[in-house]
Amino acid sequence: MAPRTIRRAAVAGLAAAALFGSAACGSGFDDSGDEAAQSSGPAKLEILIGSSGEAETRAVQEAAARWAGESGNTATVTPAQDLTQQLGQALAGGNPPDVFYVDASRFADYASVGALEPYGDKISKSDDFHESLRQTFTYDGKLYCAPKDFSTLALQINTDLWTKAGLTDADIPTTWDQLTATARKIKAAGQVPLVVADTRDRIGAFMVQAGGWLTSADGKQATGDTPENVQALTYVRTLLAEGLARYPKQLDAGWGGEAFGKGKAVMTIEGNWIKGALQNDFPNVKYKVVPLPAGPKGQGTLSFTTCWGIAAKSAHKEQAITFVEAMTSGEQQMTFAKAFGVMPSRQSVRDQYTQQFPDDKPFIEAAEYAQGPVNAPKMDSVLKDLDTGLNTLATGDPKAILARFDQNARSALGGS
Repeated sequence: MAPRTIRRAAVAGLAAAALFGSAACGSGFDDSGDEAAQSSGPAKLEILIGSSGEAETRAVQEAAARWAGESGNTATVTPAQDLTQQLGQALAGGNPPDVFYVDASRFADYASVGALEPYGDKISKSDDFHESLRQTFTYDGKLYCAPKDFSTLALQINTDLWTKAGLTDADIPTTWDQLTATARKIKAAGQVPLVVADTRDRIGAFMVQAGGWLTSADGKQATGDTPENVQALTYVRTLLAEGLARYPKQLDAGWGGEAFGKGKAVMTIEGNWIKGALQNDFPNVKYKVVPLPAGPKGQGTLSFTTCWGIAAKSAHKEQAITFVEAMTSGEQQMTFAKAFGVMPSRQSVRDQYTQQFPDDKPFIEAAEYAQGPVNAPKMDSVLKDLDTGLNTLATGDPKAILARFDQNARSALGGS
């Protein structure tokens, strides 16, 4: 499975149900007594993170220790075994950690029930965060939390297989038409041109390139069944039907990066997490990263991000905000980038990042035209059902898949 998929626990629905059920029963995320309970002295912050591994855990613990030493507070950083489950249960139980990672795909669920403190604009130079990331963590007009870092999708090309197929830099696709033409050349040379995951977290990029998306900007309206989205899915279906693209399972792979690393496809569409995966599992693969080809409405990609959430019930909100301030400074974000490969969420250090990691330039520059995840609560099962439809896109009806999504989404969003 892809790294970004692994992090989504199978129990997400149960945790969310506990959270919403608790809120509905009046557990009081918005209890008026919160402010009176605030502590102004030294705090013992509890921080829960969803770590990608030992490098991230160590880096965050070291940064927290520096902040604690300088501020006179203490900070205990705990890597969750299952962040979605543990956080959902803690929030529902009324005893959450003070600070925690919030994945963009879960953000609206927590914000909609008052579980999060909307502190985002209290962070210094909050407009320095990439605008697409600010929008991802905005709910009902409020920036709730500071983006920790982010990833985007780009096109990876196996340079050895590229050359073997007789291609040069002139064949690197920058439009859908060019992608089709290049893929046909690769297929004619006896290779699989493109492997792409069969979910909205990859195929959704084509919707953005066509000028569409699944929900309105405010997350309140379903916008799946539109001419733009139909055009996007029809194009992907054409690639699949013609053998110009394959899903990972068709190549006996768990995700696009595995198929790409094994040399089963010349190109793949993945995020910057593929860098570490290839270094670890396929260190001999030579590849380059380029922007995704533009669609009818221009460039488009998807972004994946996490924010530093602060619990609405925390007794140490002021100290928690100063903690997040330290964690999201440009200097600290660059330290994290060097430690475990993430891209900083602040625009002011973008040039510094690209100088340090020039091969990742297409990823970070894509922030300018990236679309974040669906920003609406109670959509988890709706999106999973959409993925089920996309699994069979090669033989399915794009309009029917999108119409089903709209019907399900309207029900979840409270519409008719």
